Amino acid sequence: MAILSRAITLTESTKETHKQLAGEILQGVIHATGNSFRLGITGVPGVGKSTFIECLGKKIIKQGHKLAVLAIDPSSSKSLGSILGDKTRMEELSTHKNVYIRPSPSSGTLGGIAKATYETMLLCEAAGFDFIIIETVGVGQSEVMVSGITDFFLLLMLAGAGDELQGIKRGIMEMADSVIITKADGPNLQKAQLAKAQIENAVHLLQPQESGFITSVEVCSSLENKGITEVYLLIEKYRKFAIATNYFLFKRKKQQRELLYDFLEESLKKQFFSNPKVIQELKKIEEQSISKGFIPFNLANALIRKIIDP
Repeated sequence: MAILSRAITLTESTKETHKQLAGEILQGVIHATGNSFRLGITGVPGVGKSTFIECLGKKIIKQGHKLAVLAIDPSSSKSLGSILGDKTRMEELSTHKNVYIRPSPSSGTLGGIAKATYETMLLCEAAGFDFIIIETVGVGQSEVMVSGITDFFLLLMLAGAGDELQGIKRGIMEMADSVIITKADGPNLQKAQLAKAQIENAVHLLQPQESGFITSVEVCSSLENKGITEVYLLIEKYRKFAIATNYFLFKRKKQQRELLYDFLEESLKKQFFSNPKVIQELKKIEEQSISKGFIPFNLANALIRKIIDP
C-alpha cells in the first residue's frame, strides 16, 4: 500500500522529474492493468455518497473482490488545498485489508482531474485491485470526465427535496446507467417510491443507452442496509450483459481514443499559452484593445497562423 501511495503521489505531482518517473512506472505496469470493473458514482452534496459507498464496498469485498475507492475532492480556488475527508467518512471500509481509499484533489482543471484519476486507477489495477469506485465532487463537468473512464455510472438522488431532479442536468441523467434514490427509510420511504416512479417516467423519455442496457431506477437505505444487494446485483447484471454483447471491450477502446485526444488538446493548449511568442503577441493585442476594438475570432486565427506557420 505504501509503494502504491508513493507511485500515485508521483502521478499527481507537477514537478517535471516526478512526471517523467511516473510515466516510466506506468509504462512498466501497463501490462497488469485493465482487469478491474470501474464504477463511477455521483450525486448532489448531502445525497449520502460516502455512506452508500461504504455499504456497497462491504458487499463488494464480501464477494471476494479487492476494492479501491478514488474520491475526487474539491480543491480550493484560492489555496489549491482540498478537504480530503472521505477516508474519515468511511471508517469501517478504510480499515479492511482488501480496501484502498485514495482521496485526490481536483486541482482546478478538468484535464488535470482526468489524467491524475486515470493514472491512479491504472496503478490500483496493477496493484491487484479488481473493483474500482470513483466518487465525484458533485454535479458538474467532473461527471462527464468520470463517465468517460468508467464502465458503469451510478447517479444518486434524494427524494422529497422539492424538485425531484434537484437541478441535475439532462446530460447527467443521460450518462447514468442507473439512478439510485438514497435514504429510502422511515418517513422518506414513501417519498422515495414516488420519486422512483417519477424518475422512471423521465428516464423513458431520454435517448436509449448506447450499450442497449435499459437504465433502471432503484431505491436503497444505507442506514438500514436495504437495497444495497440489489444495486450490486444490478451492476453484475450489467457487467455480464456488456461482456456478452462485446460492448465492454468496445467501450474501453472508445474511451482510450477519446482520452488520447483530450490529453493532446490539454497538452497543446498548455504549450501554446506558455510559448514566449504567444505571450508577446497576446500582450500586444491586449495593449491595442485599449485604444480600439477588435474582432476576437480574426485575431485568434491570425495569431495561430503566425505561430504555426510563421
